[in-house]
This record gives sequence, structure tokens and C-alpha cells, in this order.
Amino acid sequence: MLALPLAGCAPEPKEAGSPADTTEQVTPADLAGIDAKTIYVAGGCFWGLEKYIGLVNGVVDTEVGYANGANASATYGDGSGYAEAVKVVYDPAVAPLAFLLDLFYDAIEPTSVNRQGNDVGTEYRTGIYYTDPADQAPIEQSLARLQKNHEQPIAVESGPLTNYTRAEDYHQDYLKKDPGGYCHIPQKLFDAASAARPE
Repeated sequence: MLALPLAGCAPEPKEAGSPADTTEQVTPADLAGIDAKTIYVAGGCFWGLEKYIGLVNGVVDTEVGYANGANASATYGDGSGYAEAVKVVYDPAVAPLAFLLDLFYDAIEPTSVNRQGNDVGTEYRTGIYYTDPADQAPIEQSLARLQKNHEQPIAVESGPLTNYTRAEDYHQDYLKKDPGGYCHIPQKLFDAASAARPE
């Protein structure tokens, strides 16, 4: 029997006296002149997904957190049924929602239930969560197009965001702070995300 380590999004504990988190925060000035929108996506360990989607031209900001769990104040590993998710703030004039979702699908195995790469559990499920009801129809249309490319049923859940808690500081921009950290997304996809432009 082969045993695989399940190296999820759990970093080594920080030692006392380690440097403070240097995660950049977007300010209102950064959004001046942009009619920014927000969508939340879940696709396995949020470290890699945040880096991947953050490379896309038109994405203004990303943040990792816990979405659609049993309580509104989730913490890492608390078993509250949340999905590890990325809050994506984007400029739809540069990166339309359908374009972002197509890139998101490239980074996940959309027929996999509660698993992406070596990460297994309901917190690693795939999902798209919206706060603007106008996003529901385009999301459903996008998932219907995706289903046409797969014989197995698509396992990406979609629906309104019911709750969201920002993840602990050490999870934010984790792969920028630790470039050698665990990631289930291959480098070629990061390169593709950086180069992608809508047609």
C-alpha cells in the first residue's frame, strides 16, 4: 500500500520573533477610476490559487479566507465546513467574469469531489460564490459550457456567498513570502495566467 503525505495549506509554525506579515492591502486610491467587482473562488489549497489568480491582468487584489462554512468566524482547521477560498477583486473592463472563470477552470480538476492535488477534504472543494445576484446567470452559463467538455459531472458548486472570514495573516500571499511552499498548481499555469488576455 502506498501512503501519500497530504501536505495541505498548513505552514510550519512561526518562531517567536519572526518578521511581521508584510501583506499589501489595497486602498481606495488603488481602486480610483475602476468599477471593481468581487467574486470568491475555491479550488483546493488557497495558497496556489491566490498566486495564480493574482497574476491575471485585471485582477486588482486577492485575499484568502474561509467561505460558506457553518459559522461566520472560521479559523484554519476548525472543522466548520468552510471552503478555502480566494476573494478576487477585479476590473471587469480588463478581465471579464467569464474570462476569469475560464482561467479558474484551467487551475482545477472540476470533476473532483473534495480534492485538488494532494489536498483532500471538504475544505478543498471547488466553488464559485458571488455577492452580486447579477453574477448568478453568467456563472451558471459558464459552468454549463464547462460541463460540455467533461463526461463526468462537474463538481464545482456555485451560489451566493453566505459567509466569509479573512484567513490568518500567515496565509495571505503565502507563496510570495515562501516561494518554495507547497502548491498543487504547476508553474506552467502561473506563466499562462500572467500572459492571458480575453479574446
